[in-house]
Amino acid sequence: MYKLIKRDGLAKRAEFHTVHGVIQTPVFMNVGTIAAIKGAVSTEDLQGIKTQVQLSNTYHLHVRPGDEVVKKLGGLHKFMVWDKPILTDSGGFQVFSLAGLRKIKEEGVYFNSHIDGKKIFMGPEESMQIQSNLGSTIAMAFDECPSSVANRKYIEDSVARTTRWLARCKEEMARLNQLPDTINKNQLLFGINQGGIYEDIRIAHAKEISKLDLDGYAVGGLAVGESHEDMYRILDAVVPYLPLEKPTYLMGVGTPANILEAVDRGVDFFDCVYPSRNGRHGHVYTNQGKLNLFNAKYELDEAPIEEGCQCPACRTYSRAYIRHLLKAKEMLGMRLCVLHNLYFYNTMMEEIREAIEKGCYKEYKEEKLARMSGK
Repeated sequence: MYKLIKRDGLAKRAEFHTVHGVIQTPVFMNVGTIAAIKGAVSTEDLQGIKTQVQLSNTYHLHVRPGDEVVKKLGGLHKFMVWDKPILTDSGGFQVFSLAGLRKIKEEGVYFNSHIDGKKIFMGPEESMQIQSNLGSTIAMAFDECPSSVANRKYIEDSVARTTRWLARCKEEMARLNQLPDTINKNQLLFGINQGGIYEDIRIAHAKEISKLDLDGYAVGGLAVGESHEDMYRILDAVVPYLPLEKPTYLMGVGTPANILEAVDRGVDFFDCVYPSRNGRHGHVYTNQGKLNLFNAKYELDEAPIEEGCQCPACRTYSRAYIRHLLKAKEMLGMRLCVLHNLYFYNTMMEEIREAIEKGCYKEYKEEKLARMSGK
């Protein structure tokens, strides 16, 4: 159940009640593709850095260790020892990212595994079955994420097929939630809006999928090569046509600036690999902008990554020490940077929620953006 607490302009402050606990929104979901955050981050770490939701990948867990294995071990929550909400994406993004290894048909998508080349078939029903085996809190509908540079005819055909697939996902999810051996009989289903950078296709699709009365709605197929201006333009166009009384999720986005701008347009769920990926390369987020700890100027810097930050890295270690670890390719260096970045994102989401509640979100956004850009 989604409970809208406050609106400030288009920005929404809400609570989303699930079988695995309440999600305070706007929320950033920490990306653990294969049931782990890259960078040696444990479940205990996630509890300590204010993580509300962990996100895992259907395709990758199907390939390894296998969703049947996870089901035999009691589902994803038990497997990774995490008692809060988990969202699983559908495998649809791999239709885009593994373009050289797949064929799309009406029934679904034929893949070659990126690990061993083994043939895999995934359609709407298979994606729902895998996610049901994983027992996640929120399952994403199976869709095609077309390239941002695909032509209009391709996008129209793709979106029509995604709509047909969504109806099949909803039917299969309802069936699976009734089965006696289903791990999570309260599994929720989010549909995905597609349409590339064509506003009219996006709006028509949003209207169509809103009729299905799903548990939430995502905007997919952005952050796949289009400009930030195009992304914001599409959000301005499409979000007003998605149900206000349901969560709106912008998939795979993004930078702190992207999140701040999207919240202002009515989005309240986010995920992105940036904080962990950048952290593993020594790039850390601060309120004064992004730092590259490999830079020589930090060699003798005894300050923490950011003064006043209460993350596990900043409470204890200096920039100089973390730089040394990174240069020496010591895993602890990557781990500390990832923990800092995720803490930074999760803390920013707390600030966003507070600003919306106080009715000063626009002022908060402008000030935060100005500080991070060094103005």
